[in-house]
Amino acid sequence: MFRKMRRFKQQVSEEECIRVLKEQPRGVLSMIGDDGYPYGIPLDHWYCEENGRLYFHGAKEGHKIDAISKCDKVSFCVMDEGFRKEGEWALNITSVVVFGRIRFVTDPELITKIGTNLCRKFTNDEEYIRHEVEFALPRAQCLELIPEHVTGKLVNES
Repeated sequence: MFRKMRRFKQQVSEEECIRVLKEQPRGVLSMIGDDGYPYGIPLDHWYCEENGRLYFHGAKEGHKIDAISKCDKVSFCVMDEGFRKEGEWALNITSVVVFGRIRFVTDPELITKIGTNLCRKFTNDEEYIRHEVEFALPRAQCLELIPEHVTGKLVNES
């Protein structure tokens, strides 16, 4: 169902894909938008090691919510900061693409867990996190991406 990577020599391991998903704070969620046009939106995410799923939060209405309501098939792309080999100008970047199904989260306990872990990607200020979870999170819609296929590759930009 999913294509094999054409440049298989650049493919990275599942462990490397997970590292990128865990360490990087944001990526681009792509959906089928209005009139069949692709719609990609940058989003913060949290990778849950317990179940291998990705979680997001955002507004309860808008283009993203409308697109997901019409079609739950999405992709999510994340790339790391990259590195340079000594003496080289080109950046080596690992990118990961997750294909899967996305759903709205309604379980209050899971919503709290998502909000807390998303905040922890950016700060360890527990008072701030508590405040955001209590006052901002109820106004947000949480989403769960259930991966069906994950690929990653290391690319040299030269």
